[in-house]
Amino acid sequence: MTTPTPSEENIELPDVIALLPLRNQVLFPGSIIPIDVGRPSSVKLIEEAIAAERPIIGIVAQKDAQVENPERGDIYDVGCGARILKVIKLAKDSYSVILQGVVRMHIQELTATEPFLEARVSEVGDILVSTVECDALVANIKETAKKLVSLLPELPREVASLLDSVTKPGELADLVVSNLEIEPAEKQDLLEAERIDERLQKVLMLLTRQLEVLKIRERINTQVQEEMGHSQREYVLRQQLKAIRGELGDADDESEEADEFHQKILDAKMPEDAEKVALKQLDRLKQMQPSSAEYTVTRSYLEWMVDLPWAITTEDQLDIPVVRDVLNEDHYDLEKVKKRILEYMAVLKLNASKKGPILCLVGPPGVGKTSLGKSIAKAIGRKFVRISLGGVRDEAEIRGHRRTYVGSLPGRIIQGLKRAGTNNPVIVLDEIDKLGADFRGDPASALLEVLDPEQNHTFSDHYLEVPFDLSKVMFIATANSVEPIPPALKDRLELLELPGYTRQEKLAIANRFLIPKQITEHGLSTEARGEGFKVQFSEEAVFAMIDSYTREAGVRNLEREASSVIRGIAVKVVEGELSGEIEVTRDHVTDFLGPEKFMPEVAERTAQPGVATGLAWTPAGGEIMFVEATRMPGKGGLMLTGQLGDVMKESAQAAMSYLKSHLDTLGIDQEKIENHDIHVHVPAGAIPKDGPSAGVAMLSALVSLLTDTCVRHDVAMTGEITLRGLVLPIGGVKEKMLAAHRAGIKRVLLPERNEKDVVDVPEEIREEMEIVFCKQVGDVLASVLTDKDTDTDTDTDTGTDA
Repeated sequence: MTTPTPSEENIELPDVIALLPLRNQVLFPGSIIPIDVGRPSSVKLIEEAIAAERPIIGIVAQKDAQVENPERGDIYDVGCGARILKVIKLAKDSYSVILQGVVRMHIQELTATEPFLEARVSEVGDILVSTVECDALVANIKETAKKLVSLLPELPREVASLLDSVTKPGELADLVVSNLEIEPAEKQDLLEAERIDERLQKVLMLLTRQLEVLKIRERINTQVQEEMGHSQREYVLRQQLKAIRGELGDADDESEEADEFHQKILDAKMPEDAEKVALKQLDRLKQMQPSSAEYTVTRSYLEWMVDLPWAITTEDQLDIPVVRDVLNEDHYDLEKVKKRILEYMAVLKLNASKKGPILCLVGPPGVGKTSLGKSIAKAIGRKFVRISLGGVRDEAEIRGHRRTYVGSLPGRIIQGLKRAGTNNPVIVLDEIDKLGADFRGDPASALLEVLDPEQNHTFSDHYLEVPFDLSKVMFIATANSVEPIPPALKDRLELLELPGYTRQEKLAIANRFLIPKQITEHGLSTEARGEGFKVQFSEEAVFAMIDSYTREAGVRNLEREASSVIRGIAVKVVEGELSGEIEVTRDHVTDFLGPEKFMPEVAERTAQPGVATGLAWTPAGGEIMFVEATRMPGKGGLMLTGQLGDVMKESAQAAMSYLKSHLDTLGIDQEKIENHDIHVHVPAGAIPKDGPSAGVAMLSALVSLLTDTCVRHDVAMTGEITLRGLVLPIGGVKEKMLAAHRAGIKRVLLPERNEKDVVDVPEEIREEMEIVFCKQVGDVLASVLTDKDTDTDTDTDTGTDA
């Protein structure tokens, strides 16, 4: 605490005084403070004050301590005249100065700024308002200050006597506030207070606040000490209790649990490194108190370690004919996948150490990718685990969280192995193409180790922090499209494509799997209703659902529509309208499902010049796509609509350029181009479209428009064109041909270099459709345009079911 000095009488404050700005400090009359002087202007002031023996200098506080060279607006108006008591030179251009506050002063104006600030000042006197009120405030301040001193043992005992020795209210206020740890702005507010009663009230308020803070801090410290003492006492008592039980020969529950964990660790037959880590954690667990948070974390870790199937392996079904029968029983067709599974089982029979394959089934929704994984597990006699990856964005979902986090768990791979209870299950990684990534990491990158046979035998989960062998696991990933899968991850996958089903395949799947399943689930099976009751669908009814109520590559919607029909049958059976043997016909389908949702519209859409049928690939399978062109008076411009992507727009521009450069060859009047604008539209307008394969369809539509010739209604085409008139190969041939077949198309135009891809198309479609391979644009136009003088070809019925 700063000791006040007796105020000296008749101290005269000069009219003009040198000003020394201070940072984060306020000097009060009667107080003595040490300061360090280092700014060039301040050093100059001190040196001149010493040389000239100036009795008093002005001390003012800066408003902002960051300002290096303060001006008039950077300092407060009220400061304190001070006497220099002592100057100590610390280094070159650096002094330590001891100042004693003498009197309050008010700055009138600056008279100089160089080499240091000088100002015209006036003395500020104290205003005493009420002696009685001031006496009461002085008494309260002294009492509160003594309480504050009692809570600060580091202060000397003489402080209380010092407070009693101060009799003047103004001096007491200055003494107390100069020693309080408060903000400089609050001290400046008290320095500027001229009324003694106002100053005393503010000091009492600050003292009371400081006293409350100290009381709360003292209470917190007491609570902490008590809690620490309680914990130590509990620990000592537990150790004594443990010793007493040891003397009596009684084993406690903790010892029993530790022994149980030890036996489980030995029974788990972990690898040597994992067992060493588990035993080390068990030793730590024995030393911990059950009430501690770390005890629960370590115990959970040991439970995971002993529950994992380190050495538990199911025996594979290696009888190839049995495996083949099980696969055929659950799924129709899908020969490629079945062939690959049989190959793996045959190799496994010859070499038991063969690592599990990493398969990826790619195909549109509803073709049976996920259910096929379950069927494979059933066929080879392994446990089945499905892990959905759709929307997963956190890398810890794959690798787990480190044990430092509250509520941490292993990743989904380790969790799946624990659920399976074996180290060689079939794990289906569903929707691997829908993985996300954000600030928490990229789960696709974490899968690189999981799906690499050369690395996954030492897969390390962040939670376990010991290697786990995944090489015996058969991983089967599913995806609707391979484009979103990162290249590094795609390189580790053996891709098996599952395109859509044909009408005949859907018919077989419906009769063998979907309809019997729905009949059983709705309680209409012969077993549920008794002998003499039977529900069966006619072939005509199934085809009606396939052609008129669904338009998909898979069979999910077909099963949904069949379920709707069977629910309608169930209502009539319950009401007594139907009984015995019930055959569902096309009329029943129409009654229960309502108007047809899909109509054969190819002929209607292509019955005029300027309309052509293209083929498109989508993640849900192939689709037919119409290209419409029309012309209007204008200046030869080309307008493109239908949410076309950049590549598709360029295909239209390439088709237009080829057409303009071959007007004579194509028999097109140049006036139709120069004096007309052409508009090309690809419905549906709300669906984004892109890709180069619509080039031949766009060119055919333009030529059809400008030659007033219709495009054959039963023809669909796909292929990229060049400015030289070549037809380049495209992808998705099988999906596109399946879409054309569903839509009733009888002739398909493909690029010549795609002839090799037709082998994958089902034989029944190749037999029912005419496939024309085109090398140049001329081949395309010759196959799609009708004769101007005749109607559209009548080789096929225009009412073919779509």
